[in-house]
Amino acid sequence: MLDRIEASLPSLAPAEQRVARLVLQDPRAFASMPVSDLAERAHVSKPTVVRFCRSVGYDGLTDFKRKLAGSVSEGVPFIHRSVDVDDKTGDIMVKVIDNTVSAFLKYRNDASTAAFEKAAKALVQTYRVGRRIEFFGVGNSGVVAQDAQHKFFRLGVNAIAYSDGHMQVMSASLLGPGDCVVVISNSGRTRDLMDACDIARKNGATTIVITATGSPLASAGHIHLSADHPEGFDNYSPMVSRLLHLLIIDVLATCVALGIGGATLQPRLRDMKNNLRAKRYA
Repeated sequence: MLDRIEASLPSLAPAEQRVARLVLQDPRAFASMPVSDLAERAHVSKPTVVRFCRSVGYDGLTDFKRKLAGSVSEGVPFIHRSVDVDDKTGDIMVKVIDNTVSAFLKYRNDASTAAFEKAAKALVQTYRVGRRIEFFGVGNSGVVAQDAQHKFFRLGVNAIAYSDGHMQVMSASLLGPGDCVVVISNSGRTRDLMDACDIARKNGATTIVITATGSPLASAGHIHLSADHPEGFDNYSPMVSRLLHLLIIDVLATCVALGIGGATLQPRLRDMKNNLRAKRYA
């Protein structure tokens, strides 16, 4: 719950941000104070305190304080960090969506533009010289790798995705200078991905890693696109992380499409769309 509030800060109004910081500073005290004291300490009006609670997905101050008190002592791991055991379906829907939106907004503010530019330039260069672009991931990250292959394939890029560790190692062994591999990992600690990344790099391929800052994989590639979020990879199911990885792939694919150029890309996409119409019911 506290991580969710922190991630929501950029999307809150300035007055509501002051209330949020008061919560983060001492959540136990916040849960026990009357609204008049909370408003005074945050230098806001009483209605602003209530608006803050609703902005972060709760029915009001009473609902917020009750769930805050429970969150401080006990959460619900393996499901979602902002979800409580007594939440109704509507509560869960709002919280899951808000948590994701907040993570996206935080990432927008924190992401390195320079790293994205460097990664996109490397991918476009690989495309122009006719070399291979490969995407590696396992588990949920393997699904993201498949999505990346689909997006780049539509751009006419010679791309393929592997989610099997043996295939990744074998394919990395065949890569060389001019090739590019994108390694996707939530934890950044998966042995198969580390091995494949090391092999590809030693063979001269450009390695781009999408993973958490500070992980072993983050320092193993040439280019690191950070994917930091409140979910812990050991204790929580990867909901936001998977969507964040898909978002990063979308940004990369868009940058690469612009790098390839509309004169080359638009006729190809138009032909593809026309050819696919026969696959649809009228």
